[in-house]
Amino acid sequence: MLSDAGGRIGSVYGVYDEDAGVDIRGRFLIDPDGVIQAMEILTPPVGRNVAELIRQIKAFQHVRKTKGAEATPSGWQPGKVTLKPGPNLVGKVWEVWKPEMAF
Repeated sequence: MLSDAGGRIGSVYGVYDEDAGVDIRGRFLIDPDGVIQAMEILTPPVGRNVAELIRQIKAFQHVRKTKGAEATPSGWQPGKVTLKPGPNLVGKVWEVWKPEMAF
């Protein structure tokens, strides 16, 4: 989290509203190499989900730790099933990953 008086950082990330003189709420997950891995921009009337943010951070950390050998499916939690990316997974995600909740 940071404060951005004057909008210098917000301008770089495209979230500074010059007319209002404020940054629009935005979150950017930046990896240790400085690469943006995820971003979310929300207007003030919409709340944020801190639990989802933490889940995503843990998922990105897991993928980085495995050097991309594992991928985390939607809603993944630490200790749960991961996916092994590759040609054998294409078109078969639902056969490999059986989510606990049905849609």
